[in-house]
Amino acid sequence: MDKSEIMCIFALEVCKTKMRRKILLLLFVLVASCQILSGGGDLYARYVYPVIAKVLSALSALIPFSVSGVFYIVGILVLLLYPIYAITKHKQRKLEVLWIELELVAWLYVWFYAAWGLNYCQSDFYQRTSTPRANYDVAALKRFADEYVAKLNESYVEIKKVDKVLVRQEVVKQYAQMGEGMGIHAPFSEQPHEKTMLLTPLASMVGVTGTMGPFFGEFIVNGDLLPCEYAATYAHELSHLLGITSEGEANFYGYLACTSSDVPEIRFSGYLSILHYVLQAMQEVGRVEYNLIHAKIRPEIHLLELERRIHWVGLYNETLGDMQDRIYDFYLRHNRIEEGRKSYSDVIGLLISYDSAAQKP
Repeated sequence: MDKSEIMCIFALEVCKTKMRRKILLLLFVLVASCQILSGGGDLYARYVYPVIAKVLSALSALIPFSVSGVFYIVGILVLLLYPIYAITKHKQRKLEVLWIELELVAWLYVWFYAAWGLNYCQSDFYQRTSTPRANYDVAALKRFADEYVAKLNESYVEIKKVDKVLVRQEVVKQYAQMGEGMGIHAPFSEQPHEKTMLLTPLASMVGVTGTMGPFFGEFIVNGDLLPCEYAATYAHELSHLLGITSEGEANFYGYLACTSSDVPEIRFSGYLSILHYVLQAMQEVGRVEYNLIHAKIRPEIHLLELERRIHWVGLYNETLGDMQDRIYDFYLRHNRIEEGRKSYSDVIGLLISYDSAAQKP
């Protein structure tokens, strides 16, 4: 290969690099515009995201295992090992390697927000559905807790095994019936298939029961879930795929999807899914009020809650769990979820407001 050929190849590579970085810059500007401009997030969530989600979820569904899990592992290894390889084997300059690393991170940033993350910029449930916020006072909370516990007790059924196909059919049906008036997209597929976490033991060690795979339109559940937890977790994670980013809203939609089902096991899983948040809210009201509500819960449900606690505590690692909690709390706050991890408990306020609006003529 003579000198002129080498120069041509070099020039071509430079042009490719410049074009790639121009595309990256354009995408970055578009993502930033949706985050900054009023209404940008709503336009993305309503018109752009459904198209992207349908394509990504359809492609990732062709692969039986979690593409996101492999992607995370490979991505971390590349970011950590590439500088060592490039500097020691190819004698690349450190500054050049740094620029390549920064460009790679920038592509991941743009991919994350373009593929799903811009849903964080959409209006909340109250704005999307024109539902007024109900007064979340002690009296309203006590009324809600009393009604909730009565429904929880009535719905109780022993769940020994999970029919995943039935859960999928029922939850999809309920989300399809909600319609846009409920502020959530209808399922993008009749068979949205959840995937099991590749690193289930690690996920259980940090207390993660499910997650959204934003890069590939996947929703993923923990393989250690108990039968009574599966339907509610499936519904919660599916809501994330349907464009819901708030954890409180995901709990809300998952609860509605499950408790509206005619299948007893799915309905009970839905009611059980928010028991922790109801008891936590009543505990903040006062010890007497908490004890009164606690005493009304069926003994079988108390026993089931104890079994769940023992199950997850046995798998949990406090050091790793605390670290994950801090990282996830920072992540949520960075993405406009001001309450951070506390946003999970927003489901109570959402349900009180939803019930209040439904009762008005």
